[in-house]
Amino acid sequence: MGTERGFVFSRRAALGALLASVALAGCGGGDKAPSQEAIEAAKAGGAVEKPVLKLGFIKLTDMAPLAIAKEKGFFAEEGLNVTLEPQANWKVLLDGVIGGQLDGAHMLAGQPIAATIGYGTKAELIAPLSLDLNGNAITVSNKVWDMVKGDLKRSADGKPVHPISASVLQPVVKSFAQQGKPFNMGMVFPVSTHNYELRYWLAAGGLNPGYYTPGDIKGTTSADVQLSVTPPPQMPATLEAGTIEGYCVGEPWNQAAVQKKIGVPIVTDDEIWHDNPEKVFSIRKDFAEKYPGTTAAMLRAIIKAQQWLDADGGKNRAEAVKILSQPNYVGADEAVIAASMTGKFTFEPGDTRDAPGFNIFFDKFAGYPYYSDAIWYLTQMRRWGQIPADHPDQWYFDQAKAVYRPDLYLSAAKQLADKGVIPAAAIPETDGFRGEQDGFIDGITYDGKQPNAYLAKFKIGLKQGQKVTASGVTGK
Repeated sequence: MGTERGFVFSRRAALGALLASVALAGCGGGDKAPSQEAIEAAKAGGAVEKPVLKLGFIKLTDMAPLAIAKEKGFFAEEGLNVTLEPQANWKVLLDGVIGGQLDGAHMLAGQPIAATIGYGTKAELIAPLSLDLNGNAITVSNKVWDMVKGDLKRSADGKPVHPISASVLQPVVKSFAQQGKPFNMGMVFPVSTHNYELRYWLAAGGLNPGYYTPGDIKGTTSADVQLSVTPPPQMPATLEAGTIEGYCVGEPWNQAAVQKKIGVPIVTDDEIWHDNPEKVFSIRKDFAEKYPGTTAAMLRAIIKAQQWLDADGGKNRAEAVKILSQPNYVGADEAVIAASMTGKFTFEPGDTRDAPGFNIFFDKFAGYPYYSDAIWYLTQMRRWGQIPADHPDQWYFDQAKAVYRPDLYLSAAKQLADKGVIPAAAIPETDGFRGEQDGFIDGITYDGKQPNAYLAKFKIGLKQGQKVTASGVTGK
């Protein structure tokens, strides 16, 4: 198991749930005590109330904790009979959890957040566990790669120096515009990490990815680059058809483009934001309250799977690749999945590099659902107009606390640590915030305790006092 940690930890994990419950006190958020239901749920370690469960996922390698929990018997150890069911797209998956057809799911981090604030749909979902760090990339077509590769800085071995800034696309976008053609790129869902990472990368390179307005739900107002939604498994075919010139997606669909020789990953999400949070495990709030023992059991099983995936420097990853390649899970070739899942990442034929942290499931407190992660997603929703007007910092804290539930995570993790299943050192002692974070491609530092100050740092994006209306962006 990896031992590198992103912050100071303590073996006094028993304090964790209490610390998390008052996590926002230092940010003016301590005036709302957790409900009695939340306290009881956080203590849950009792009998499983609902042993037969159906969980949803999308065919991506970062659903691995669910597949491993199933295949290695971790769900069964916790008294759970779990069916894992692939979903057609993120909207179908979300509707399945909200409607109760699914008991929980591998979910985009932005989905339970957006549902809570009523963007797109309104529902009370929670995220008691983060599934992983990193795992995405941005791929461009061979045509676009040929247009930019000659201008890239090269290392002594002749390979491009990474990270590659989106500024290299500026002349390409200009060329398309001169021909009267839009420059189109794909992402997987409007509130996906992929949408915000792609937008972040483009904006850091001086390209405006556009704003969402009530009259423009596609988010293309004032855009230099037009973004559209494509389900992950369909990304390579959409690129090959020429409908889009690039996309941001999770694996194995960047490596699939390399294998098919139709595109080149130009940057990974770890290069855009080092050790960024990715998917979450999400359930309905009322499910956690009605079935606290079941909720705790699911979390324990998934945490055990996360530890298995990162154990001993990734010794289990080859077995994980075989499991994920099965058609009932990701269903891609083993070689394609292994290209990013086993400590390597291939940008193009002949350019395979070490990438030991491309997928992190357990190390660096990957499973802990930090409030600051939720707040980052909210800042990007505001930056691009999905949140149409200003809100005080307190509003961001309140929304994060409503969705992310470190109390539930810490309770389950503590139960495992008490039994020696996971090391106590793997459980953070924290107020729910990561602290100031750097590692962004534009050099901007993020502090989750100051969301509005963070938004003010961006050259491209909505500013304080600006609003989005059906006619566009207003205000200075």
